[in-house]
Amino acid sequence: MSKPTGFLEFGQELPKKRPPTLRTKDWKEILNPLPQHRVRTQAARCMDCGVPFCHTGCPLNNLIPEWNSLVYEDRWKDALERLHATNNFPEFTGWVCPAPCEPACVLGLIEPEVTIKQIERAIIDKAWDEDLVKPEPPRNETGLSMGIIGSGPAGLAAAQQLRRIGHEVVVYEKADRIGGLIRYGIPDFKMSKHRLDRRLNQLKAEGIKFVTNAHVGQNTSIEELQEEHDAILLAIGAEKPRDPDVAGSDIKGVEWAMDYLIESSKACHGDTIPNQITAKDKNVLVIGGGDTGSDCIGTALRQGAKKVWQFTHGIRPPQDENETTPWPEWPNIFRTDSSQEEGSERVWGIKTLEFVATDGKLTTMRGSRVGPPPDYLPKPDGDFELEVDLVLIAVGFTGPVQEGLIEQLNIDLTKPGLPVTPDEGYHTSSEGIFTAGDARRGASLVVWAIAEGRKAAAEMHAWATAKAAQSA
Repeated sequence: MSKPTGFLEFGQELPKKRPPTLRTKDWKEILNPLPQHRVRTQAARCMDCGVPFCHTGCPLNNLIPEWNSLVYEDRWKDALERLHATNNFPEFTGWVCPAPCEPACVLGLIEPEVTIKQIERAIIDKAWDEDLVKPEPPRNETGLSMGIIGSGPAGLAAAQQLRRIGHEVVVYEKADRIGGLIRYGIPDFKMSKHRLDRRLNQLKAEGIKFVTNAHVGQNTSIEELQEEHDAILLAIGAEKPRDPDVAGSDIKGVEWAMDYLIESSKACHGDTIPNQITAKDKNVLVIGGGDTGSDCIGTALRQGAKKVWQFTHGIRPPQDENETTPWPEWPNIFRTDSSQEEGSERVWGIKTLEFVATDGKLTTMRGSRVGPPPDYLPKPDGDFELEVDLVLIAVGFTGPVQEGLIEQLNIDLTKPGLPVTPDEGYHTSSEGIFTAGDARRGASLVVWAIAEGRKAAAEMHAWATAKAAQSA
């Protein structure tokens, strides 16, 4: 363990954020990490738990107490090895995961929990700074080939696992750059893309091949990929947005949140975006209370929006505890994201009724204040109008886009439109076609994507090698 009495001696210390008035003027990361000696003090707070519930709180089953202890002992390289044992990309989870491991921390029952995410960030940042992260190409080649469709965290994790076994691995990405929504869906102020780029350099050095602008099912044939590879993984995400079913949603100025974020991220990469969706000098309404909505808020403020509102259909959660989500579950409580700190106005219990345009231009949102679930009954005299210039729809996603690749594969789907994978596995109803990440479970967390990519890779390896042995 760390220091036996550390949790009694030291209080929780979080990294400081750059002031909102400064950070909204640029796209740099908002956190100022703690010095390493203070991170070691935080690691000392990890208890010798009889059952470390942080393991089960983390979908990757990260060995959290082990690397906490190693950090406290100043054994950073050993801590990196324990971290990489379960997590291919701790810089992704360390910067953008909401850390479900932390509410599951046993110390959190009586004191502020161990700052697991902060310690994870410190380990991988120090590792990169000191050139401890090295390519690990396979010692032997298996002669089998694996195709990965999609280069988000699920696809990249699967690709690295399969390549290190010795398979040939080719990753196909429809966009012009590798990274999926880590590249274009996460704003730079949440995670700088140099963290992604240096990891991609490692993957390339390990022998993984990347093909960009390859939209499988459109400009790239799935039949050709099936002939070329022994197994294929669908890691295509869940990009089909949920339809808000509101009159006027087709008006110009009412935009899908992800379209807006992708264009903004491309502009941050230096691309020229014709007719880019921008919040500059506009009254902006974000509809939806999740992470995507928060990212829209931070982006709009950095683009120079005049005013930003965030409307949520549900009721405001309780401040500190919620009996419906007891420990060690992820608590449904009131939280303020870094973007929401920067100047948005949040309103709960709002139903959107209509978007109105004048001379083809969005001018008004009509809404109604409603009561709690499950009925969401309109409140008396609750109707109102809000003058807006830009509305960003961030009410979630229903699953992978079915037009194109999914249709061509003709695989079995669940009612929400997710591929059917029997026995909680990753093999679809089409032989040799596997799926993982958001494409399999629906829109979820980056930590789940990495976990599923690793498990899918293991299943693909077992299936492909067994089939090859039968054919020998």
